[in-house]
Amino acid sequence: MARPVYVTTPIYYVNDRPHIGHAYSTVAADVVSRYARLRGKPTYFLTGLDEHGLKIERRAKEEGLAPQDFVDQMAAPFRSTWEELGCAHDGFIRTTSAQHRDRVQALWKLMQDKGDIYLDDYEDWYCVGCESFKTEKELLEGKICPVHQAPVERIKERSYFFRLSNYTQPLLDYYAAHPEFVRPDARFNEVKAFLAEGLRDLSISRTSFRWGVAVPGDPEHVVYVWLDALMNYVSALGGPAEEGEAPLYDEFWQSSETITHIVGKDILRFHAIYWPAFLMSAEIRLPTQIWAHGWLTVNGEKMSKSLGNFLPPGPLVEAFGADVLRYYFMREVGFGQDGDFSHRNLVNRYNGELANGLGNLMNRIVASIVKKNLGGRVPSVDFDALEDVDRQLIDKATATSSEAAKHIEALAFHRALDSIWELVSAANKYVDSTEPWKLAKQADKTRLEQVCYTVLETLRWLSVLLFPVMPTKCNELRGQIGMGPLLPTEQTDLWPRAWGGLRPGTQTHPATPLFPRFDESQERSILERLGVDKDVAPRSSAK
Repeated sequence: MARPVYVTTPIYYVNDRPHIGHAYSTVAADVVSRYARLRGKPTYFLTGLDEHGLKIERRAKEEGLAPQDFVDQMAAPFRSTWEELGCAHDGFIRTTSAQHRDRVQALWKLMQDKGDIYLDDYEDWYCVGCESFKTEKELLEGKICPVHQAPVERIKERSYFFRLSNYTQPLLDYYAAHPEFVRPDARFNEVKAFLAEGLRDLSISRTSFRWGVAVPGDPEHVVYVWLDALMNYVSALGGPAEEGEAPLYDEFWQSSETITHIVGKDILRFHAIYWPAFLMSAEIRLPTQIWAHGWLTVNGEKMSKSLGNFLPPGPLVEAFGADVLRYYFMREVGFGQDGDFSHRNLVNRYNGELANGLGNLMNRIVASIVKKNLGGRVPSVDFDALEDVDRQLIDKATATSSEAAKHIEALAFHRALDSIWELVSAANKYVDSTEPWKLAKQADKTRLEQVCYTVLETLRWLSVLLFPVMPTKCNELRGQIGMGPLLPTEQTDLWPRAWGGLRPGTQTHPATPLFPRFDESQERSILERLGVDKDVAPRSSAK
């Protein structure tokens, strides 16, 4: 029996609308969840919104709105963005929900009962953008936050504290026992180095603003926004709760094979230090892995409101389609590394790999040879009579299936796609070498059928291998080779392993090319509509 899988994005702060940085995290989590479903694993994919804190309170005031009205207004664009990107989340948590509030207070009480919360005075530098206090050594000259490049504020107030200092050694011991807890390794080393200096107790309540979850028994204090926000991963499932009271919590937190948090590197410390310490205190299971991805620049420049390059995904989806943008996100940058979003590279990936590679393979066989010479039907073949060149492509497909699975499970999406595209290339070379158009003219029907079946079955495998990244296009591909859409089912592993699943006699349905190639005029028009300066993004040859 396949055990459950739980995957989460960070919950996104609603002080502004979603951009491609948000989309990058969410698509990655969607790919993980779709892959798990293909393998027959019960899967829960969570995303959502962080709606409390001083920054939100101030932004709502600027807009002349009550905080709740402001966050309600900001929630809709996130929901619609994930829908247009094909991100099939199971849960959408908002920290203003009653369930979340109640579960945060339940967590507080568990930590309080453990003796890990006490009341004291606190004074330090506070960054509103980070919603966290900063030590002197963390700040740049002039008391500037290094993340937001903005001055911090000096805050002194009565505060509840969490005995974080008690968890320095327990965390180090846990890291040693779970060497894959934080990925990639370089980020884990940063976390360990920070922890090795020792931890200070953490201020976990505020009295300087009101927009948050009230501290149980002391409503003058609101819960520190990071304690509030991190709890979403458990509260969305109905926990913490007694066994049987929250079925989602029991299945996807208590019993999951894996619990994977996907986050940006800028919030790794909160997830890799504070969150596990809170859970240790409450005696709740820790997640299995925290994956910290890098930042995206845009055409070589850091995203900035002043530069006007905070890119919303919508216009890109309109220009290229959701699956193409998803493919580019997962193909262009090694997950965990910083990367650059380049409009020109997106066009080049589209033309060079999707149109010339996979699209061309489809068109050469399904829309041409099979349609014209085999009545549009999948031929019957004797697998024992296949030639060495056929078996080499079959062996390549088998190896690719294994390699792609290994890489996706390691969240090395670009390596999985490298491997899959080697199979696409091998299939195109196979067509070049076997020359089915000549076989058709020579009336060598048996050999023609062997070649066409081998390519069609390779396309069937590709429709599954690429499904987590490009679900809509893969189902379109399947429709053209006469198959129904993929319908993942719990406890049924659909990942390709056995050759010959495409039934002879199946009627193919060639249609509009999956990825029609853009000519130079179309490229120029698309980039102009997207506001890309041709001098910023010079044309380069497609690979």
